[in-house]
Amino acid sequence: MFNLNDYETVEIRLDKWHDKFPDSRVETELIEASNTRFIVFAKLFKTEADAKPCATGLAFENITEKGVNSTSALENCETSAIGRALANAGFAAKGKRASREEMAKVNNAEPNTYENKLQERRYGSAGSRSAAVEDALRASFAVENKQDDPALWNVEQAVDAIGKTTPKEPPVCCNKGHTLKQGISKAGKPYYGYVCKDKNTG
Repeated sequence: MFNLNDYETVEIRLDKWHDKFPDSRVETELIEASNTRFIVFAKLFKTEADAKPCATGLAFENITEKGVNSTSALENCETSAIGRALANAGFAAKGKRASREEMAKVNNAEPNTYENKLQERRYGSAGSRSAAVEDALRASFAVENKQDDPALWNVEQAVDAIGKTTPKEPPVCCNKGHTLKQGISKAGKPYYGYVCKDKNTG
């Protein structure tokens, strides 16, 4: 896990860039715009007169149904591309190349699943015997709790399977046992199941 406060925003990096190069310019180019994503290319020039950029950055954003990228994917893409260019120009803390915006995306994309939470809660230190035992136990529980994939049947197969199954015999109610009966009642309804052989208890 990481702390977002350890990462600078693109805005802070851009302010540092403009402080160091007040005559600079930033250019962005939309490389791709589709129904599903945007790709933006950013170029940094130290002066207005520079013909070639001193650094570049490339970013893409997927358009989502929910969240900020449902309405602002292009804006986020441009910001990310500028942030990458600034990092390439040396405007990133050592070891913190990604911007805070990029790390927030990573943080949001990580699935918050039970398995991930379980992995975070480890009792044995890495490489220790207790960790090895823990791994073996977790693996055995995963195998024991694995459910078989359900069988896919059409209606005909389901009716056929139900017709071939015998109901489970109920617990003994007397010393005479049960009889499996099948038929149609006087009211015209089908029945199928066990009945007690003792007419006094059944």
